[in-house]
Amino acid sequence: MEVWNTAGYLRLSREDGDKAESDSIANQRKLLEQYIKNHPELHLVDFYQDDGYTGTNFDRPAFRSMEADIRAGKVNCVLVKDLSRFGRDYIEMGRYLERVFPAQGVRFIAVNDHVDSAQGRYDLLLPMKNLFNTQYARDISDKVRSAIRAKQQRGEFVGAFPSYGYRKDPVDHNHLLIDPAAAQVVRRIFDLFEQGYGKVKIAKLLNAEGVPSPSEYKRLLGERYHNGRKLEQTTYWTYATIHRILQNRMYAGCMEQGRNTRPTLHGKAVQRDRSEWTVVSDTHEAIIGPEQWERVQALLGRRTRQPGFAQEQSPFAGFLRCGDCGRAMVKTRRGGGIDYTCGSYQRYGSTVCTRHRISHAILEQIVLDDLNQIFASVQDLRALAEEEGNEVPREDAEARQRLELGRARLYRLKKAAYEDYREGLLRREDFQRYQADYERQEKELTAQFRQFEETAESVLSPWVQSLLQHGKLTTLDRLTVAETIQQIRIFEAGHIEIIYTCSPQAL
Repeated sequence: MEVWNTAGYLRLSREDGDKAESDSIANQRKLLEQYIKNHPELHLVDFYQDDGYTGTNFDRPAFRSMEADIRAGKVNCVLVKDLSRFGRDYIEMGRYLERVFPAQGVRFIAVNDHVDSAQGRYDLLLPMKNLFNTQYARDISDKVRSAIRAKQQRGEFVGAFPSYGYRKDPVDHNHLLIDPAAAQVVRRIFDLFEQGYGKVKIAKLLNAEGVPSPSEYKRLLGERYHNGRKLEQTTYWTYATIHRILQNRMYAGCMEQGRNTRPTLHGKAVQRDRSEWTVVSDTHEAIIGPEQWERVQALLGRRTRQPGFAQEQSPFAGFLRCGDCGRAMVKTRRGGGIDYTCGSYQRYGSTVCTRHRISHAILEQIVLDDLNQIFASVQDLRALAEEEGNEVPREDAEARQRLELGRARLYRLKKAAYEDYREGLLRREDFQRYQADYERQEKELTAQFRQFEETAESVLSPWVQSLLQHGKLTTLDRLTVAETIQQIRIFEAGHIEIIYTCSPQAL
């Protein structure tokens, strides 16, 4: 009697419409065990289990492992409950059953479909069964896609992992709650950008402080997160990460989904135009207030110049316009000082517009005096400032707990690695490599914890704190300009028009 080294293959996927009871992994295993018991020529090598993987493609970890064992000569028989457990792509199914397995000398058995390649050529109905399984998967895929689209339109979260700064509500996974530790970093990114920091500079600052990147933060907390955009071993902040955070409307309390579409069942996901995304407002608590969100989007849309003289960006960059032609004013150096002149004049000469020159020092003093005059009319500055500051949520108990759980997880991993090394189950070089990786993760998690703990008790902007301390503004920086001014128009003969983000009378 010929003995067949058999691989019992098990697969289940709710997305394919598999029935939880009849198609469960446990029921599949029992059926295959009984079949092997009744067929003594089958010697079970191992069960290969893909739980939660669709049958519409063959890119499944256990299936690939089984293929490797077939190539290594460990397995020469594949046993499944039925054809749909093996796969639901009739083209690939036909390739495996008609070409790959026969060429490798592999016997294929599908119990409930009464398919056994050792009994001769397959039934003529086999391709029709595979085609039916494929069509069933396609029909289920359309229904699932329709249900997901309906949830998105209702403002329910349908992703596996929420945006950095949020976590799923344990009571309702379609609702998002703020993750205070990560939210502090998001707020800081928006604040730094408003202060004039570039995206690369923000990334470098966070990396220098050891703050883990969003994907690394999720991994440190034990989540099985994979970032398809991230290069292997990239665990640091990048320009692209900062750019995506600054543009993500989720932080303004809007559910923004449906960014990609998959035209066909097996097709590659295609990025949709931003105007086609599904956006629902006020679905969860915002990390960034509406005023700051609009200011940052306006700054992102401005074509500001890169830091020039002395590597310092002007606090007025992107805010200055020629009062006559409307073109942005440009910065020039003259006689050791800095001036602003009309961009049209600078590029095309006096035939287009006039100089509209104004000194940086004079402009700064004019704006500073005007702002101080406005603030002097406010009866109770502190009450106004605290009213603004109280808008930011300040929950932290759960955040500390999650970070502590991340630390405890790393401690268990380090302890387990040491015990395996001590028992001789792990080589010294492997143990040292694991320990180095765990220590790096622990350092990053500690930096995240420190970032959260060191958050100032006051959430007021630095310039507001300075205003409260001195009773007036003493200096003018980019954050002050961004939060108070919408645009400054420079006319000839020294006339200046300042448009504020809100009416001075409203203060």
